[in-house]
Amino acid sequence: MQDKPLDNPDMPRAVRLELPDWLLPRLEETFGPALETEVKALSGEAPLDLRVNTLLADRAEARKALAREGLHAELTPHSPWGLRLEGRLPVTASAPFRDGRVEIQDEGSQLVAAMTAAGPEMRVLDYCAGAGGKTLAMAMMMNNRGHIVACDVSEPRLDGAVRRLRRAGVHNVERHLLGAGDKWAKRRAKSFDRVLVDAPCSGTGTWRRNPDARFRTTETDLAELLVKQAAIMDRAAALVRPGGRMIYATCSLLKAENADQVSAFLARHPDFRLVPSEAPDLPEALRHESMISLTPARDETDGFFGAVMERIPEQDTADTPQA
Repeated sequence: MQDKPLDNPDMPRAVRLELPDWLLPRLEETFGPALETEVKALSGEAPLDLRVNTLLADRAEARKALAREGLHAELTPHSPWGLRLEGRLPVTASAPFRDGRVEIQDEGSQLVAAMTAAGPEMRVLDYCAGAGGKTLAMAMMMNNRGHIVACDVSEPRLDGAVRRLRRAGVHNVERHLLGAGDKWAKRRAKSFDRVLVDAPCSGTGTWRRNPDARFRTTETDLAELLVKQAAIMDRAAALVRPGGRMIYATCSLLKAENADQVSAFLARHPDFRLVPSEAPDLPEALRHESMISLTPARDETDGFFGAVMERIPEQDTADTPQA
């Protein structure tokens, strides 16, 4: 008996694409006619991306150092700091990793950090810092100057950042554990030039690295995440100075977690507006966008979303005619 192909055109589309029924229309909303191409890319193997730490080496030097250990990296197409290795290779045992010249970070995540346009003179807040991947990138962008506060609700995650910061030679970062009744945020209201909100999300953009996640997340989980994301954005916004910027980011591909959250936030906060990033480290095609979306098939990165919102300077508000 001849084997029949598993991909039968009579299958329901969600079954054929190996998606939960509830998620199919949400991804159709995001991708339209590109859905099948993008879902196929989400089922592929992710490359191993590295970010060169320019505090300690430039990209050419790091690439040569990796090659001396048999790790042959290509330049990433979008990030000015990125190197790409195919397959699972022992990077963490290499000298460039151990001495802080390279850090493991998907190219899309590097571009989200670049969107902040963090500079040496700034006060910067990484509000959902986790173990500090984007904190490290911003410290590098700031040339180890200015001041970064890395916040999180998880003490183990913040503690995990310490070794990474030391290895990278970063010393302009302060860590702060967020907790109930914490007066820290109130004392620092409207004091930061940049606030990065890398919000907890469904992680649909990272399925290449977590293939079983597509069936672990439920519609109820998404509903709870949407409430949490909105609350985090509202709290973080209070810390942005007039003329400063909040960068909202997720590793989600869903409009509800991305553009819809931004629209709802702007409706709640008329003192904020979308602005182009104008970040010098972004590729020209993305530099003048206020919202960017990255996908595995189109951009060869994990799925990421980022939006740049400015707290309107007080003089601009004063000059606005009243209805």
